[in-house]
Amino acid sequence: MKELLNILLELHPDVDFESCDTLVDDKILDSFDIITIISEINDRFDVVIPAEEIVPKNFNSAEALFSLIERLENE
Repeated sequence: MKELLNILLELHPDVDFESCDTLVDDKILDSFDIITIISEINDRFDVVIPAEEIVPKNFNSAEALFSLIERLENE
């Protein structure tokens, strides 16, 4: 989780990613941010996020994103 938080903080150092659960809904993350996050996750976690998983519920919080990474790692 710490590595994911580092990725997110590199994009938006002013956001409290540990408590925010409306990152997409409140437009904190835009489409470019999401593409960057997907690329970083691929590089650092060796996980490919399929297109059908690129939905707001998976990107609205760091916790949801980390759950997605764990689920994909176990598939």
